[in-house]
Amino acid sequence: MLPPWPGWDGLHPLVIHFPIALLLTAPVFVLLAMIQPKRGASFGLSALAMLVLGTAAAFVAVGTGEAAAELATRNEAINAAIESHASLAETARDLFAGLTLLYAVILVAPLVLKKLATRTWVLATNAVFLGLLLAGSLVLANTAHRGGLLVHKYGVHAMLPPGS
Repeated sequence: MLPPWPGWDGLHPLVIHFPIALLLTAPVFVLLAMIQPKRGASFGLSALAMLVLGTAAAFVAVGTGEAAAELATRNEAINAAIESHASLAETARDLFAGLTLLYAVILVAPLVLKKLATRTWVLATNAVFLGLLLAGSLVLANTAHRGGLLVHKYGVHAMLPPGS
């Protein structure tokens, strides 16, 4: 017999890896969009798809993390660690939501304004965006690190149903 499926508060360990993997891989596709002119549009759309899916997963991860945090056994150090992790997670989520919208505009602008459909536009906008994306990736990596500290330093784990 299969163990019971965890509730919303127990899903956090299952969902947190999706935004991390998708959002940290997206810069590779932005870079490929810059250096592969013939396939740049395809790489750009792939990067946008990763950003959309990763950002959606970040919203789910923050939601499940908030639910899991309510059940955590706490002391002063754990409270501080949870607050730090939660604050960074919300910042990363909001930052990537904005970056995702910005990249959609970067990709759509040349289609709407034909004079922007130049190689210079593609290189310049993708280079600037790549810098912003790498800054966001540092925030995301720091968020993940703080979550790892909660588990591995403080022993905070998601609550699972009995018999899991």
